[in-house]
Amino acid sequence: MEAVALLVAVVLFLAGLAGILLPVLPGHPLIWLGIFFYGLLTGFESISWPFLLWQGLLALAGVLVDYLAGAWGVRRYGGSRAAVWGAVIGAIVGGLALGPLGILVGPLAGAVGAELVARRSPAQALRVGLGTLVGFLGGLVLKFGLAAAMIVWFFMAVW
Repeated sequence: MEAVALLVAVVLFLAGLAGILLPVLPGHPLIWLGIFFYGLLTGFESISWPFLLWQGLLALAGVLVDYLAGAWGVRRYGGSRAAVWGAVIGAIVGGLALGPLGILVGPLAGAVGAELVARRSPAQALRVGLGTLVGFLGGLVLKFGLAAAMIVWFFMAVW
């Protein structure tokens, strides 16, 4: 049964890693589910409840980074509150409409468009758009780091 449990976990880990880039898949929660199902299928022999809780907190951090990284970039580069909301809405709409490309283009377009409406300064809007990209890319690195930490910690716990 352990081999089946490990297979289920690895499939969910791979889906979770894909979910870091694809907006339709919840990346970190899928990784957590892989750990949970492994524990469930093995009778929680090597997975403890505190371990599962800590992994859940890492998954939650990954979800929060997903939403806050772009907003941080907008604010860091002088964007208005409208630009922050534009980036968040752009990420959702762009991700759903254009898939992986939309995750990059959506927040940029949303932040630039909202900043143009709020302040009507093309130079400032482009600066805020750059901030959105910086936040997104920094968040992507952080999300992959959290996912890698979750997976490595899992394998350290079960072997």
